[in-house]
Amino acid sequence: MPENRFAVAPTVIRLPQYTKADREEILGNSDDPFNVASTGLTWLPKEEHFGIRHEGRLVAHTGLLRLPVSIGDAATEVVGVGGVAVAPGTQGQGLARLVVAAALEHARTMGSQHALLFCRPPLVPLYQRLGWHPLDNDVLVEQPEGRLVTMPLRTMVTPLRDDARWPTGPVRLLSLPM
Repeated sequence: MPENRFAVAPTVIRLPQYTKADREEILGNSDDPFNVASTGLTWLPKEEHFGIRHEGRLVAHTGLLRLPVSIGDAATEVVGVGGVAVAPGTQGQGLARLVVAAALEHARTMGSQHALLFCRPPLVPLYQRLGWHPLDNDVLVEQPEGRLVTMPLRTMVTPLRDDARWPTGPVRLLSLPM
């Protein structure tokens, strides 16, 4: 386990914006910082941003975006969670847990019943420890030119209200993924 670099518990802050330079501050200069280019998907930027700074440097981020979705015959809205990033030198310190928890706390004020994210298979256990549940069904997502594709990453959801239950039926994101 990495040595704890934080003398005091890190504080999550709301970021007014999240730029490519901010992402590079956390993850370095990479053409594919989230290792998802192989999916060939076009992604939406997030609208709400949360981060953690350590010694003046941005070391963690999570973004949120409201998204329309259909589940079975019902149209609803979810809060998409994405852009979760933790600087390599600070991984293993609970920063992902902190920044995702703060983002979900805000997501609870946005009116949706559930939050949804897409992740690479190696990250599924991390998100399960954070209270997320993998969906068993494939999820369709929109792409440019009206194409509809099956999301190749693992789709996970978490309730934003105590009484929220994920409906049954096919899931389609009525937008580009976040």
